Amino acid sequence: MLIRKIEKFLDQTGMPDTKFGRLAAHDPRLVGDLRNGREPRSAMVRRVEHFMNTFGGTVHAA
Repeated sequence: MLIRKIEKFLDQTGMPDTKFGRLAAHDPRLVGDLRNGREPRSAMVRRVEHFMNTFGGTVHAA
């Protein structure tokens, strides 16, 4: 399930969910919407998974 992968990514990087949504899909509400039951289309899943797989930076909460 995509939201589980995203939650794990957010935990590992410390990235805020709105920043993740903006960077991965140009949608700052993405993670919140997925948490509330939004079903992403296959193109969105591929885009978000590609972002997570190629993310090279580290973001950790201060």
